[in-house]
Amino acid sequence: MLKTAVIGVGYLGRFHAQKYAALAESELVGVVDVDSVQGQKVADEIGVPLFNDFHEVLDLVDAVSIVVPTVHHFETAKAFMEKGVHVLLEKPFAAN
Repeated sequence: MLKTAVIGVGYLGRFHAQKYAALAESELVGVVDVDSVQGQKVADEIGVPLFNDFHEVLDLVDAVSIVVPTVHHFETAKAFMEKGVHVLLEKPFAAN
């Protein structure tokens, strides 16, 4: 079983979280969002914990979807890749 999380659960991230939650091969360990209202809404809908900082799940997951604003793509993806976590990153990979 692959332990997963979604970083950023706005419009697109919510769909990523729903898909991971529905996959038999995935254990969605939580969702991460700095917007606690939106994050809690998605967490409650799916039945998983909300984390407010992606660093909280760095050591909990095997794979993540990163669905944050483009300006944060590189720093977020780099942190997970340096831990050996598989990353699905919305495009573009970086702002520049």
